[in-house]
Amino acid sequence: KGKTKFEYTSYKWEFPGGKIEPGETPQQALARELMEEMEYPVVVGEKLVTVNHEYPDFSITMTAFLCTPKGDANGFKRREHADSKWCSQEELKGLDWAAADIDVVEGIL
Repeated sequence: KGKTKFEYTSYKWEFPGGKIEPGETPQQALARELMEEMEYPVVVGEKLVTVNHEYPDFSITMTAFLCTPKGDANGFKRREHADSKWCSQEELKGLDWAAADIDVVEGIL
């Protein structure tokens, strides 16, 4: 039996996000997911990068967008994640990322 996404990403850093629902744009999906996962409202801006990553048991396509907080930049809550934080571009390089998210980090730096 193949592994699930969570078996590949447990205890690794990931960018917040999720699946696009029928009728949603990628930008709408990101704004919705940030509210669901972190109760964090944002304005979704320009697209930064799209990456495709092949895990042994599935593939994933991720698009990163520049987002601006609506309100307190430190006001997010962790509803679905063990930890969350803001970090500089330099700090991004030192985190233990899930494999697909490494591709995103490399694409935006």
